[in-house]
Amino acid sequence: MKFTIPNLISVLRMGLVPLFIIAVLEGQSLRALILFLVAGLTDALDGFIARFFANQQSLLGAYLDPIADKILLTAAYIALTIPSLNHGVQIPVWITVLVIGRDVLLVVVGLILYMAGGIRKFPVTILSKINTATQVAAVLVVLLSALSPHLESLATTLLYLVAVLTISSGLDYVIRYSRSSSQPASGNMPPQ
Repeated sequence: MKFTIPNLISVLRMGLVPLFIIAVLEGQSLRALILFLVAGLTDALDGFIARFFANQQSLLGAYLDPIADKILLTAAYIALTIPSLNHGVQIPVWITVLVIGRDVLLVVVGLILYMAGGIRKFPVTILSKINTATQVAAVLVVLLSALSPHLESLATTLLYLVAVLTISSGLDYVIRYSRSSSQPASGNMPPQ
């Protein structure tokens, strides 16, 4: 198992999650926003290093990076759904359930396909990347809405867009998974 600089950065991103949650719990919206932005920058940094320095890519990193992303986003959506914790726009419970439910669905379907057919390759789709970017943008605007209330309508719009993209990308993956179940197994990438 190869532990690289991008892997260390992914672990650092996971370590920022408790600090982010503490900031939200303490009503420190600016600190929560800064921590979320720093975590986002670490995501960009580990991706840059892994892409441009071949010796920094690893199978462990292929799993750690999306896991770190999902832990951060899941924590953010849960924390910002609880009314007493969030001082800006509250993320509706049903949107948080959609976001987490989609990820759980993808893991379960991926596991079933792996166990039943040995399928190990689940490439990230453009729709999934757009969905993730929109989820991140929504969290940022929700956090900013605690500091600038005039962003409430933008936050609400982004959250509804997250709902539409989450459902769409989840269905897209399920359709792709079902098609790939008839193809030979190859690759080693987790779903995102």
